[in-house]
Amino acid sequence: MRVAIVGAGIVGITSAYELAASGHQVQVFERHSSVAAEASFGHAGLIGADHLMLPPLGGADDPRWRHLGAHAEGLRWVGTAALRHAPWLWQRWRSGRAAVHGAHRQAMQSLAQFSRDRLLALTRTLQLGHEQTPGLLVLLRNARETQKARQALKPLIDSGLSFELVDATRCRQIEPALHADTALHAGIFWPHDGVGNCRLFAHQLKAQAQALGAHFQFDTAVQQVLPGARPAVKTADQQRHEFDAVVLCTGARARLLLMDLSLRLPLLSVSGYSVTAPLRHLEGLPPLAPRSAVIDQGVVISRLGQRVRVSGGAELGGYAGRIDAATLRRLYRVLNDWFPGAALTHQAQHWKGARPTLPDGLPVLGASGAPGVWLNLGHGATGWAMACGSALVLAEMLAGRAAPLDMLGLRLARFR
Repeated sequence: MRVAIVGAGIVGITSAYELAASGHQVQVFERHSSVAAEASFGHAGLIGADHLMLPPLGGADDPRWRHLGAHAEGLRWVGTAALRHAPWLWQRWRSGRAAVHGAHRQAMQSLAQFSRDRLLALTRTLQLGHEQTPGLLVLLRNARETQKARQALKPLIDSGLSFELVDATRCRQIEPALHADTALHAGIFWPHDGVGNCRLFAHQLKAQAQALGAHFQFDTAVQQVLPGARPAVKTADQQRHEFDAVVLCTGARARLLLMDLSLRLPLLSVSGYSVTAPLRHLEGLPPLAPRSAVIDQGVVISRLGQRVRVSGGAELGGYAGRIDAATLRRLYRVLNDWFPGAALTHQAQHWKGARPTLPDGLPVLGASGAPGVWLNLGHGATGWAMACGSALVLAEMLAGRAAPLDMLGLRLARFR
């Protein structure tokens, strides 16, 4: 089959690879000049499935935040965003109710575990090196946070997840560079999760897809998707390109293409922030930085090779290029609390990226209902954690084979 993929973020790249590996002729359309240029560019880099099941400890009992995960600090809305997006917020609240949250959590865990296994398999068989390191430590500063963590972990004990509730001494053994003067009571260690460089992985997998015959067309915006027996995409230069199937892996502009297909998904862009800086090297001493990744109060501090990245924030509304100074100050403050002097902050790169997010926190995967058009989008902040699995599921379904995991909760039908 000739297959078009719209979007070359991490979800589009993994989809291109899996479809090319299945023998399809793949053409990827991307409006930017490179892969992983939007939501995949500067996020925390967390890999794994287990930590996604932990609710945010700052508000674990508040259903508004449940689907933001342990490394989120709750939605911050700018201006009239709460009013303009009230239906989406209402759907988010409904999906956070205990009666449905368990099913959503199970669907997320299944897809993320499947994706982690696929990522590890690709990394091994293709001999990829994307600055990956295992281990993720959630820091708990005081007894109150530890008690909240115990309550949050209770539903997870029988779920088969691999984690440890460890004391402060063990935390400092796992991450020896943690600042001794910052109060630390305990931590949650997830040994099978970790961190990797999503953008580097995307570039490496792009090369693998090209070796299999996939073609990438950059600086090419898709303005319209035309369903049918021979679905087509129309690009900004008004050229029509016909295929046997079209897969939408688009980011922030997905809603416009979906509206042309009469698909009104409740998809909104939730922006996240990050600061990335080179590590400071002191002669004769190891870098004062995490070995892998730590999470504190909704902020992730990740080690990516010879750089450190601090990520956080979940902003609804606001302008794409406008950086919230208070959010940046918070990222720097948490970094300084745990790893003072670790980074050359005068060389820091600030990033704000929009992550297309559905109210229940899960992606949409599979047939769109429009002839010839398939969907693999809406992963929100978990695209890197779920991309490899989502792509393999899509390839199997497009080939007419059964999905390799339970699709309940991932199909478009849940919004109809």
